Order: sequence, then structure tokens, then C-alpha cells
Amino acid sequence: MKQLRRIAGIYYSTSKRLDYLSPALDLFFRLFVANVFFKSGLTKIKNWDSTLYLFNDEYQVPLLPPEIAAYLATAAELALPVLLVFGLLGRFSALGLFVLNGVAVIAYYANLSEAGLSHHLYWGMLLLVLLVRGCGQWSLDAWIEKYLKSLPPK
Repeated sequence: MKQLRRIAGIYYSTSKRLDYLSPALDLFFRLFVANVFFKSGLTKIKNWDSTLYLFNDEYQVPLLPPEIAAYLATAAELALPVLLVFGLLGRFSALGLFVLNGVAVIAYYANLSEAGLSHHLYWGMLLLVLLVRGCGQWSLDAWIEKYLKSLPPK
């Protein structure tokens, strides 16, 4: 029994130390996913005629006219990753990019390779982690929340 307690103590003290890595992992997720979507937005504005062609002829975005879908997707891919990097409105940003990612898969599913689908699934999982857990301690959201809690009650 004494040996079991000793082993359990070592395990729990070691695993507790891993908690210190959590903020770095949250930041890594944010930077990784933001990079992917921001680069996609830059590609869209680099050649707008090509973007409009794709939204008109290739992508089958449900419910929206192609030109509006192109503007909304591009704006989301340029704005939401910036918010995500700073961890400002992080859950909103993660949700927006998660929806955008899902719509992209639906709109282009017929032409999406297995590798492309896997990428979208990975990005979706990372975005879900950020949506559920938040952006972590190293985010503006965390700092703002901490500041608001420090204010005296009215």
C-alpha cells in the first residue's frame, strides 16, 4: 500500500507539472490555425477575379449568392485569425472559423481530396478545442476577464 501511494504521488506531481505547458499549447493552437486561415484570405484578395470565379463556378456555398459568400469568407479569413492570435473574442473567432471551415467542406466536398478533407478535420478539431476551452491564460480575453473580476462590485 505504501508503495502504491508513493507511485501515485510521483504520477500526480509529475502530471501536475504538465499544466504549466497548457498556455503554450493554447497559443500554439491559435497561431497554427490562424496562420492557415489568414493565408487563405490573403490568397483570395491577391487575385480577386480568381476568387469570384471559384465562388461562382467551383464552390457550391449554400444559401448565399456567390459574390456575397466570397466577400464574407474573405473578410472572415482576414479578421477572425487576427482576433484569434491575440485571444480577443477568442471563442467567437473560433466559432466563426469553425463554421467557415464546415461551409468550405460542404461547398467543395465533391472536389476535395482525402488529404484536403483530413486537413479540414484537423483544423476543425483544433477550433473546437479553442471554442470549448477558450484561448487560455496567454490571451487578451483572460487578461480582460481578470481585470473585470478585480474591479470592486457596485
